[in-house]
Amino acid sequence: MSNCAVVGVNWGDEGKGRMIDLLSEKYDIVVRYQGGSNAGHTVVNKFGKFALNLIPSGIFQENTVNILGNGTVIDLEHLCVEMQSIRDRGIKITPDNFKISDRAIIVFPFHKEQDALEEDRLAGAKYGSTKRGIAPVYSDKYQKKGIQIGDLQLPETFKKHLETVLEWKNLYIKGVYGAKTHSVAEMLAWADKFGTPLLPYICDISEYLYNASKAGKSIMFEAQLGALRDIDFGIYPFTSSSSPMASYAPIGSGAPFIKVDEVLGIVKAFSSCVGEGPFVAEWFGEQAEELRKISGEYGAATGRPRRVGPIDIPATRYGVRMQGATEIALTKIDCLSYMKEIPICEAYDINGEIVHTFPFTPLMDNAKPVMTSMPGWGTDITGIRQYNELPETARNYIEYIEKAIECHIKYVSVGPERDNIIIR
Repeated sequence: MSNCAVVGVNWGDEGKGRMIDLLSEKYDIVVRYQGGSNAGHTVVNKFGKFALNLIPSGIFQENTVNILGNGTVIDLEHLCVEMQSIRDRGIKITPDNFKISDRAIIVFPFHKEQDALEEDRLAGAKYGSTKRGIAPVYSDKYQKKGIQIGDLQLPETFKKHLETVLEWKNLYIKGVYGAKTHSVAEMLAWADKFGTPLLPYICDISEYLYNASKAGKSIMFEAQLGALRDIDFGIYPFTSSSSPMASYAPIGSGAPFIKVDEVLGIVKAFSSCVGEGPFVAEWFGEQAEELRKISGEYGAATGRPRRVGPIDIPATRYGVRMQGATEIALTKIDCLSYMKEIPICEAYDINGEIVHTFPFTPLMDNAKPVMTSMPGWGTDITGIRQYNELPETARNYIEYIEKAIECHIKYVSVGPERDNIIIR
């Protein structure tokens, strides 16, 4: 079977976890290749409803191996708590079905503290961080002051690295923010408490994936967030600090030698995002709150209300192209069933110029949405499983989006359950 990346096309929160949970039974391995506990995938299946922040969404498949790749950043404490909460609900997690790259970087408590301190310093100019330590830890990684999780297997090496890093980090935190410093003993105790239980799961993922690929195993690459939060091609600086692009998947997974054959881009039938930054077609007031409540638009990692609006064609077409999507899954179309008219942002008006492409981030400060609309369908579609059984107006909406974003919509999600799906 070919290897597939499942990626977000917009700001994140498109429904990747829902699609990975559905499709992962077809794959031998699911690899999360970037990001940390700053975002989540909501999954609803026969076991219940889950909000996964770190663990790949294939964990519910009995025969699927789930991996955190070297491109991820891992809060040891958060991961231990998440693993236990899933086990408590009857889901098996063992070193046979869950593995962690020895090259992944550790998120320490001081990273989260630094994240919060910087957001407080920025005040009205804040980036909208989840305060999970993601930007500080990726910064440390590229300054070569990160600590890899494999160091936990080498206690003396770990202690030496920690002493060096903490000396520098304390100087920074105290000098820039005037905050309290951390002791080596404190961080060693934290790492012992939450790192020791993870030791059986840490391994050389590059070697594992190399052998798996040689054996013909199929791999699904799982992204966090979406194209518009990419550190290079997103709405910088209101982005994540890693790359959720499909092209980064082999590198972040630990297997740059593996080819991604298919890219499934996830697009929500309307727009939503958590965090700051330009969101041209954003709704406010009662109109936004109605859609937010009907569709349950609250962050899986933070619980924050998501910003919402109509589908944004320029942003979506851009995300499809940057991800190199070969097919699309359109999610949450059932949440629009209450609308008599379905609004669509088809272009931007930037200082009087109509723009159909996604612009350089600062230009969006002056952008206004150019709107059109299509008739709604006004009926419950959650029980439909065949495309031709959808109301004509719903099909017209789907086909309009398909043509506008220039990519085939293969899957149409009509509800949160695993089987609430139409395959075209």
